[in-house]
Amino acid sequence: MSVTLRRDPSGRLRHRARIGRHTLIVDEPEAAGGEDAGPSPHDLYDAALGACMALTLVWYAGREGLALTEVEVRIDRDASDERNGCYRLRATIRMAGRLGDADRQRLLAVAARCPVHRLMTQTRTEIETLMA
Repeated sequence: MSVTLRRDPSGRLRHRARIGRHTLIVDEPEAAGGEDAGPSPHDLYDAALGACMALTLVWYAGREGLALTEVEVRIDRDASDERNGCYRLRATIRMAGRLGDADRQRLLAVAARCPVHRLMTQTRTEIETLMA
C-alpha cells in the first residue's frame, strides 16, 4: 500500500494525503505557519496509536465474548523533549459495558500490545528517501 501526499495550493502548508480510497487534509497549526485546516503529521502519528488501540479492543472483546459496549481512547502528547530523543504519549482508555475488574485489566494489557503500539516501541523502522 502507498500513501501519497500532494501540496494543496489553496493553503500555505496544506497537503492532501491519499491513503487507499481515502483523502484527507494535512496541515500545521497557525503557530507553525499553517492554517490548521487538518491534523498535523504529529497528530496523525498520535491518532494512529489511539485508533489502533480502540479497534484492537473492540475486535478482541468481540472475539472473547466480552460485553464491551463503548471505547474512548485519549492520547496526550508531551513533545517537549522530542529534539533530545524522547517523544512521550499517554493513552487513557475509558471502557463501558458489563466488565469486571479482571476484564478491564486484560483489555488494558491488550491495548498496550496493539500492532501500532508494538510498531512504535518494538520495531526498527527503516526509511529510504529517493528522488522521483
